[in-house]
Amino acid sequence: MNIQLTDRIKQNARSFSKGQRLIARYIEEHYDKVAFMTASKLGAVVGVSESTVVRFATEIGYSGYPALQQAMQEMIRNRLTSVQRLEITSANTPLERLLDASLEQDIDIIRRTKETVSHEAFYQAASALVGAKRVYVIGAGSSLALATFLAHYLSLIFDSVQLISATSEAQILQQLVHIGKGDALIGISFPRYSKKAAKALRYASDRGASVIAITDSTLSPLASCAQQVLLAKSDMVSFVDSLVGPLALINALIVTVAIQKKEEVSKTLCDLENIWDEYGVYEKVENKSDDA
Repeated sequence: MNIQLTDRIKQNARSFSKGQRLIARYIEEHYDKVAFMTASKLGAVVGVSESTVVRFATEIGYSGYPALQQAMQEMIRNRLTSVQRLEITSANTPLERLLDASLEQDIDIIRRTKETVSHEAFYQAASALVGAKRVYVIGAGSSLALATFLAHYLSLIFDSVQLISATSEAQILQQLVHIGKGDALIGISFPRYSKKAAKALRYASDRGASVIAITDSTLSPLASCAQQVLLAKSDMVSFVDSLVGPLALINALIVTVAIQKKEEVSKTLCDLENIWDEYGVYEKVENKSDDA
C-alpha cells in the first residue's frame, strides 16, 4: 500500500474511533477494492455510516473522501491488468449509471488537470517549441492517439514535424538519429508507462535536444528525462484510459504555440484553404432556411 497513506494511518491511529479503526483495517487489507468504492459503499461494507468514512479521510489529512480515493487509485494504476479494471467497474458502477459516471469523471479530470499543471513549465515548453528547428513527437499505446493529434496540428505550424513510430527500440532510435541541439521532442505516456517512450526521451536529452514530457506524475519515467514536465490527470474508466486531461492540455499547447507564430501560421492556413477549394477537398454544406 502507498507509504504515505500507511504513514498517515499510523500517525493518527491513536485518535481513531472504533468505526475509524474498522475502516483503517479494511483499507490496509483491501485497498485495491476501496480505491473504487464510494464512501457510502465502504461504510456499508465495514458497518459504519458514510459520514464516519468522510471524517476518517479528513482525520488522516485528506481534503475529503475523493482525495483519499484518488491517492489509492493513482497508487495501484500500474498494478492492475485490463481484466481487473473491467471487473472493478462492473462491480462498482451500475449499467444505467455508466454514461453519467464516465462524463462526470472526465469533467473532474479536466478540473484537476487545470489545478495540477505548472503554468511556468507550460509556457517554457511553448517557448522551446517556438524556437525549435525540428519537432519530434512520440506516444505509445493509447497515447499514440494523442501524439498523432498533436503532430497533425504542429505540422501546420512547423516545417519539420516527425511522429515517431514506436514499433521497436531500434526503429525509434533510427528515427531520432538526427536529433540534436535546437530540436525538440515531446513524449507522451500515462500508466502503464511506455519503456520505449522513456528511452526515446533519454536519448534525445543526451543529444542535447529540448525534451518535453506530457504525463501524469513527477514519478513517471518520462519526467526524469525532460526539461519541462506538463502534468495532466488521467484516470481509468474501466479498462479504458481517460485521456481528456492531456488532450485539453495539448489543445492549449497547440493554440499557444500557434499564436506565438501567428504570421507563419496564418500564411500556411490561407494557402491550405486555397488548395482545398481548388481541389475540392471538402464537401461544402449549404445552409438552407427553414422556409425553403
